[in-house]
Amino acid sequence: MRLFLPLLRRRFIGEESVAAGEGSTLTNNPTWIIDPIDGTTNFVHRFPFVAVSIGFSVNKKMEFGIVYSCVEDKMYTGRKGKGAFCNGQKLQVSGQEDITKSLLVTELGSNRDPEVLKIVLSNMEKLLSIPIHGIRAVGTAAVNMCLVATGGADAYYEMGIHCWDMAGAGIIITEAGGVLLDVSGGPFDLMSRRIIAASSQTLGARLAKELQIIPLKRDDATN
Repeated sequence: MRLFLPLLRRRFIGEESVAAGEGSTLTNNPTWIIDPIDGTTNFVHRFPFVAVSIGFSVNKKMEFGIVYSCVEDKMYTGRKGKGAFCNGQKLQVSGQEDITKSLLVTELGSNRDPEVLKIVLSNMEKLLSIPIHGIRAVGTAAVNMCLVATGGADAYYEMGIHCWDMAGAGIIITEAGGVLLDVSGGPFDLMSRRIIAASSQTLGARLAKELQIIPLKRDDATN
């Protein structure tokens, strides 16, 4: 316990701390990035996909991540250089490169601005028209991302989520052999509020070419 206590005294970033007025700037200091209830709307409606997401960052790089899918009783873990697991079973992404053979996961999001909705629905229409195999959504970013890590889905994309939605699952995907990209196709930025998580670089880059980007305020924006 004495060895563990110093870890608990590190900096925290989460939805609750930001709501309380604390900043969400990611520094080089060891930092916990936590979402205690990922899938709040699911929780309210008793829709059975709710997760706890925990990520730990040092020097702005994720060291490990944990996602617990509560109703399913599935514990996903990933540690840098040590692999990714679900309830002790090693995870491996599908490795799919062909977008026409891909099952994607995403969300409609919570923003009901008509212009934003137009982009969200237009992106889905473009992807379905390629055509891809299909699109699924379970209502929690962390579980959606873990589905990519298991190989059950081939890629996930979303715009409008927050760093605490992605931090825990991101390293689980990369340790399972997947990749993280920005929706522009560039390097992934945890504070950008947008992500592509794919089973291969080829698939991620192809997906990025189809997406219209939604303008967003960054998590680390000062005002």
